[in-house]
Amino acid sequence: MPTPADHLALARTGSDVRLLRQLVYCPYPFVWQALATNPRTPPVALLELCARRDNVWSDNGLLRLLAEHPRADRVVLRAVLEATAAGLVRGERPYGAVLALAERGEVDADEVRRLGSLPGASARLRRGLARRLASRACPTGRHPEADRWRRRIAVPCAS
Repeated sequence: MPTPADHLALARTGSDVRLLRQLVYCPYPFVWQALATNPRTPPVALLELCARRDNVWSDNGLLRLLAEHPRADRVVLRAVLEATAAGLVRGERPYGAVLALAERGEVDADEVRRLGSLPGASARLRRGLARRLASRACPTGRHPEADRWRRRIAVPCAS
């Protein structure tokens, strides 16, 4: 009988499509995250991972990994977008997934921009979202104002 460590090793290094799809139904969230980082995981398995839930922390991490996956197609990214929107409305903070979606050209910028107007979106998320969408629209891939937030003004300490 395979152990959780065996499942994890297969999820990290496996290349057989059938095996990777079977691992989606493994009960361990760390295996799901390993599948989401494996570049050989097929889009159909990624789509099935979008529906997997364990706890808020693991779910948000999984959504971010799915949004960043190189084989995630428009269908997968759309499912991630919907799960992320639902998480924001529930009061969860899938901010990493929102920002990763903003960098993906397969998702319409207006669809991603709408995430910033949902109840769970913070001002900081909206700023990051605007920066990433602006960088995506810039032909050089880097918007001139993208690093403006990093500038700090030296204020003398009042002691």
